Amino acid sequence: MPITKAPGEGPGAAAARFTGRPVSGERRLSATLTEVTLDGGQSVMVKRGIEPGEVLAEVAGLRWLADSGAVRVPAVRGHDSHWLVTDLILRGRPNSDAAADLGRALAGLHAAGAPAFGAPPPGGLRDAYIGRAPMRNVHGGDWPEWYAEHRVLAYVRLAVDEGTVVPAEAAVFERVCERLPDLAGPAEPPARLHGDLWNGNVTWGADGRPWLIDPAAHGGHRETDLAMLHLFGCPYLDEVLHGYEQVAPLADGWEDRIGLHQLFPLLVHAVLFGRGYAVQALDVARAALTR
Repeated sequence: MPITKAPGEGPGAAAARFTGRPVSGERRLSATLTEVTLDGGQSVMVKRGIEPGEVLAEVAGLRWLADSGAVRVPAVRGHDSHWLVTDLILRGRPNSDAAADLGRALAGLHAAGAPAFGAPPPGGLRDAYIGRAPMRNVHGGDWPEWYAEHRVLAYVRLAVDEGTVVPAEAAVFERVCERLPDLAGPAEPPARLHGDLWNGNVTWGADGRPWLIDPAAHGGHRETDLAMLHLFGCPYLDEVLHGYEQVAPLADGWEDRIGLHQLFPLLVHAVLFGRGYAVQALDVARAALTR
């Protein structure tokens, strides 16, 4: 059972509680992240959860990714409903060899599989999060139907409720979802996804090798993780893809499907950050309808 937090506890006190070591320094990195130095010089990362269940969902995701044996994730030193303490990754610079390693590692992660599309990690949550946005993990046996309902239209509805997307524009996404069975390419088994694989969640260690952080892990289509790397950029992306295909070649036409898989993160960003991402998602949806 997680240890109960002390009233008014801060990140340093949380780090001391979970590691059992005194704290010698703190460096705040953001509203929710603090680098805490322990007595003896070792540092840990302390994250404060904001949404109910957020920490539990992240811990379950980190452990599921680690259980694949394919990718490196920071070790969890302790957690409760408010705080997550993990090892701190000492950062370095990526290179082409490390990027190819990332591709091969992602192929191994995806191949580890999931019980179903939408399956949460063991011990994870049905009602989880991607960033600050809600993400519902509902099992589905058919990827186009599941993706349409739970990874596209779910966020279209939220965006309409917020006024970021107008009802006439929502119809564009609905038409794309109707065509998904024809646009989705060959059927694939459920892959074990990181789920929020933008460049900021790939950390290059001091040895240059890649680590994955902050997952929104669930069962999904492997092309979705790769499409997110394309959307927000990744150093040496061509080498990442080459390493991936050395292990697990992608189905023919995958490059034509990148936009379909980007609808999910674009609509999440529209919900979180506003109209600009909604316009970008609309452009992608309209392009898909011309195929």
